[in-house]
Amino acid sequence: MQLFDLVAGKPLATSEERAEHIGPIAGIPVFGLDALSSAAYGPEAALTLLIPLGMMGIAHVIPISIAIVVLLGIVYFSYCQTIDAYPHGGGSYTVASENLGELPGLLAAAALMIDYILNAAVGISAGVGALVSGFPSLQPHTLALCLLILTILTLVNIRGTKDTGITFLVPTYMFIGTLMITIIVGAIRAFAAQGHPLPVVTPPAMPAATAAVSLWLILKVFASGCTAMTGVEAVSNGVAAFREPTQRNAKRTLTIIIVLLMFFLLGIAVLCRAYHIGATDPTGSGYQSILSQLISAVFGRGWFYYVGIGSILVVLALSANTSYADFPRLTRAIAMGDYLPHVFKVRGRRLMYSHGIVALVGFTAALLIIFGGVTDRLIPLFAIGAFLAFTLSQAGMVVHWYKQTGPGRIHRMIVNGVGAVATGVTLLVVLVAKFLDGAWITALLVPALIVLMLAVKRHYQSVDRAIECDQPMQLENMAEPIIVVPMDRWSRITEKGLRFAMKLSDQVQVVHVDAEEMRSQVEAMWRRNVVGPVSAAGLKEPELIFCASPYRFVVMPLVNHILKLEAANPGRQIAVLIPELVVKHWWQTPLHNQRAQLLKLLLLLRGNQRMIVINIPWYL
Repeated sequence: MQLFDLVAGKPLATSEERAEHIGPIAGIPVFGLDALSSAAYGPEAALTLLIPLGMMGIAHVIPISIAIVVLLGIVYFSYCQTIDAYPHGGGSYTVASENLGELPGLLAAAALMIDYILNAAVGISAGVGALVSGFPSLQPHTLALCLLILTILTLVNIRGTKDTGITFLVPTYMFIGTLMITIIVGAIRAFAAQGHPLPVVTPPAMPAATAAVSLWLILKVFASGCTAMTGVEAVSNGVAAFREPTQRNAKRTLTIIIVLLMFFLLGIAVLCRAYHIGATDPTGSGYQSILSQLISAVFGRGWFYYVGIGSILVVLALSANTSYADFPRLTRAIAMGDYLPHVFKVRGRRLMYSHGIVALVGFTAALLIIFGGVTDRLIPLFAIGAFLAFTLSQAGMVVHWYKQTGPGRIHRMIVNGVGAVATGVTLLVVLVAKFLDGAWITALLVPALIVLMLAVKRHYQSVDRAIECDQPMQLENMAEPIIVVPMDRWSRITEKGLRFAMKLSDQVQVVHVDAEEMRSQVEAMWRRNVVGPVSAAGLKEPELIFCASPYRFVVMPLVNHILKLEAANPGRQIAVLIPELVVKHWWQTPLHNQRAQLLKLLLLLRGNQRMIVINIPWYL
């Protein structure tokens, strides 16, 4: 237990929740890594699609990046208003549900769940991609490295929000620092060389052009570049995690994240054009990420390069932390509306919604395995969920401000309306541009998730109707139940079960399945150990029942006898007491048969309201 406390942290009391709240300094690593790290794979995703244009393709990076930055600014102002309107957390699901209705809310929920899972998978795979750029010999171990990082992230996050923020402070600010220094120094050298700087390490030569520029290609490049905007919603969804003043701290954090991301996107675009840096095939030999080429071109392959690549690797891998921070909160909010299993509402030992983390890890691992941990294969599925959530959130905010009264609401409606239109148009572009490349998978998963959530809701509604009770307690038919005690042989376990049965009722049946033709020995044991003592005490003797089993089956003859007994006594409850050995260590469990577990399962599945199954444990 001490080892587990060391790894996962000591349990936190509910009263300690306030101490787990964070400020902007820790808020950037917790909620901003997704957005900031997307500067590494967003531009690369765009440049990868420009490879067929050869050297001419690099010229289109700057205008496309400017368009993405403008869209990012619109979304920023919209989410600042969302934070003001929903100080306890205004994620797309909450905003859309409250203002647009059930189905738009579920659409946002499904989109966000998919987006968070994809974010975790893409962040980890991109981090490993950065590592492979610096150490090409590791490329055959890409998937194993992805799963290793996923495991480390999980261990860090189960310690809670505060510990996670502290753990990620150094790598986050090292990443920000090295990338800012690279962009500033690279820009100064480019300016000094009148736009034609000489790279310290020459980037890989661009292949010859094999295609011409087309509107369709530019739209696809823009759609891929928009993956750099994922994670922007994280702060508004996790406002409740910030310390007082909550809204101000949340907006400060969001502002810092957005300004840094804008600087990174424009800086990378300008330097790629100045140093003639393009994407390389991520599945081919000699693959180098855009940032690897950029740092090499500005500083060479010295210590700064390895520090920079190391920080990029760590931050890209840790960018999945945004999903760890927000996915459990999202699933908890959905479960509060009965659209997901209620287990997602339960907080764990470190005040985290642990079951949400378990679900996130499971789905992320599956995605990494299916796509081999290669970022380029995952990117086409990405951004659809994010922009669908953006659009629904902003549309919901328009309705929210329309319902309000007071000055400024028209201005706020316009800001959110522009945001909804901009992200809605971008969503259509991304969906159409990436549909055949894999976005169709997301387009199918979203409605499938909605159907699943509606089915969960219907189940909970039917359960509520079935168990609802607003009437006095019924006192008729208070007869003692008929007790059934399965018996293999006479032991302390059997004795404990029989003693308890005789305390509950005068009508007790002890059932022995005669699978080994041991009837005479069992009868002798019964007379010696049960009949004699019971008669001497003047108590009613339990009834010994034998069930023949010529084929040596044990569980089914027991189940059949109990079901027949239930049918023959329509006015009585049947209580089945199952004596069970409980071992001291988990590894001892396979050393004992599991008939008791199977018997309980079959009785629960085949019984009805009149049947009660009771465990009688004997602790070894």
